[in-house]
Amino acid sequence: MRISRRSFLSSAPVWAAASVRPNIVFVITDDQGYGDIGRHGNPVLKTPHMDALHDESLRLTNYHVSPTCAPTRSALLTGRYTNLAGPWHTIQGRSILHHNEITMADCFRAAGYRTGIFGKWHLGDNYPCRPQDRGFDETLVHGGGGIWQTPDHFGNDYFDDTYLHNGRPKQFEGFCTDVFFAGAREFIAASAGRKQPFFCYLSTNAPHGPMWAPEKNAARYENVKGLREPGFYGMIENIDENIGRLRAYLQSSGLAKNTIFIFTTDNGSASGFQVFNAGMRGNKGSAYDGGHRVPFFLHWPGGGYAVNRAVDTLTAHIDILPTLLEMAGARRPKGPALHGRSLVPLIKKAPWPARTIVTDSQREETLMKWRQAAVMTQEWRLVSPGPGGAAEPQKLELFDMRSDPGQRVDVASQHPDVVARLKASYEEWWTLVSARAGEYARIIIGDAKDNPAKLTAHDWHGDGALKTWNQRSILQGPDANGFWAVLVRAGRYRMELRRWPKEVGLALGAAYTPPPGNRETAPGRAIAGIERARIRIGAVDRTIDVDPAAPAAVFELELAAGPAELQTWLLSKDGSERGAYFLYAERL
Repeated sequence: MRISRRSFLSSAPVWAAASVRPNIVFVITDDQGYGDIGRHGNPVLKTPHMDALHDESLRLTNYHVSPTCAPTRSALLTGRYTNLAGPWHTIQGRSILHHNEITMADCFRAAGYRTGIFGKWHLGDNYPCRPQDRGFDETLVHGGGGIWQTPDHFGNDYFDDTYLHNGRPKQFEGFCTDVFFAGAREFIAASAGRKQPFFCYLSTNAPHGPMWAPEKNAARYENVKGLREPGFYGMIENIDENIGRLRAYLQSSGLAKNTIFIFTTDNGSASGFQVFNAGMRGNKGSAYDGGHRVPFFLHWPGGGYAVNRAVDTLTAHIDILPTLLEMAGARRPKGPALHGRSLVPLIKKAPWPARTIVTDSQREETLMKWRQAAVMTQEWRLVSPGPGGAAEPQKLELFDMRSDPGQRVDVASQHPDVVARLKASYEEWWTLVSARAGEYARIIIGDAKDNPAKLTAHDWHGDGALKTWNQRSILQGPDANGFWAVLVRAGRYRMELRRWPKEVGLALGAAYTPPPGNRETAPGRAIAGIERARIRIGAVDRTIDVDPAAPAAVFELELAAGPAELQTWLLSKDGSERGAYFLYAERL
C-alpha cells in the first residue's frame, strides 16, 4: 500500500504563474449522491445546470469520499485521512479538527488568495477550530452539522434565518441556499474588485434533512415513488438553479475563463437512492460504493478543461488539496504530512502508479478497527460491512469491480491472496490513522478570540450527545449528559448553565412555543422542579441552589490552565437530572 507522507510541492512543476493564478469556486453539497443528478441517469430529478457543467468538465468518475459529512470535509480540506485529522464522526466531540491541521483555506490565504466560506463548516464551532480560525477571511455559516442542529441559532428553519457572518449573528431573508450563494457572489465580486484571486468554498447544508425546500421546487416531486420526502429533490433542484445563476455571473463578469469551478458532494445519497442509485449498492454511511463514490466535476477553460472528459482512475478526497495547489502554483505551509496525491500527472495522462485507498464510516466516539471499511484498488473492493471493534472482522467481502461494479457477488473465497494483500494494506493504514485515537480535539475556553465561548450538547463526549444533537431533541428535554473536552486559559470565569440558548430568552424551567409559521412545530417541554445545578471541571466541583425562573445557573470559578473535562448537571426535585444543554464560559 502506498500512502504518500511527503508534500508533493517539494519538486512539483508550477502550473500557474503567481500573476495569473486561477480563482477557485468549490461547491460541495450535503447528502446528494452520485445518482441524484439528471445526467447520471436519474429518471425524475431535473438538474439542467449540473448537467451542463457535467458536459463541460473534467470528471472523476471513480472518486471517493468518506461515507458521512464532517469526515469528508476534514479529509478534503486537509489532504489527510480524517481519522488522523480528528473529525471521524459528526457529533460527540468528534467532528472537531485537531489544532495543528493545515486547511485548504490556510494554504490559499498564504498564497495571497482571498478566502471565503458560505454554508456548512462542521469542523468545530469554538476556537480554535471555527472557519475564521482556520484560514477563511470571509465567513457566512450556520452552526453544527446543519441548520436546525443544536449549535445553530435556535429556531432556524431554512427560511429567513440567523447565521454567523464573520463570527457575529445576522438575520437574512430568503431560503438558506439562496442566501449562501448570494453571499458567495458578493464575495467573488468584492475579490475581483480588489484584483485579488479568490478561493470560494460554497458548502451547502442542502439537501440534508430536515427536508424543508422552497414550495415551488418541492411540489414537482410530491408523488415520486420511493422518495420519502419531496423536499430532498426540491432542495437539489434549488441548488441547481443557484449553480446556473452563479456560473452565468462568472461568465458575464469575465471571471469564468480563469476560474476553476468544482462541483462535488460529501457522501452517498441520504434519500434519493431508493429512486435511482446509478447501479451502486449502499447509500450514505455505507462501506459499499453507494456510500462514498460521488460526482466530481472540474471546469476550467483557462486550464484547458471545458469539455466532457471522464477519468475513471481511483481517486479520493485526500487528493484534492494537493491537486488544486499544484494547479494554482501555490505552496502548502509547513504542517503534518499529506496523505493525498496531486492528480495533475493523472489528468495530463502521465504514468500513474497503482495504489490502495481506504475509507470508513466510524460514527462512534471511539475509533473502531474494521468498522464499515472499504479497502479500494482500481480492480478490487475489500469491504467490512459490520460494526467493527475487533482485531479481525467477523465478515470480509471481496468484489471484482471490473465484472461486478454493483458489488453483488462476494468472491473472497475465490481470491484468498487478494484478501490477504488488501488486509495487509488496511493494517498499514490503520496504524497510520489511529495514532491519535486517544486524543481529544479540545475546545479552548478563556481565549480573547472566543470569549464568552458557547458550548452545546452536540459536542458532549459520551452517549448523551446521541439524544441532544438537534433542536428537536433539545425541545424534548431528554435526561442526558456528557462532558466537553476543553483546554482552559487560567483565570476567573463566569459559567452560565442553561436549558435554553440565550437567543430565545427563556428561563430554566420554561416551556418553548415555536414562532408563528416556523417549520419546526414541536413545542419545547418545561422541565419541572429544577432546584440545583452542579459543575465539575478538573479539580473544581461545585453545586448551588437555583431558581427555575432564572435564565441560567451562574457560577464564578477560579480555574487553572490546562486540559480538563467539563461537565454540568441540572437537578430536579423529582430526582431527574440532565446536563445543561448550553454553557456560556466567560473569562472575566
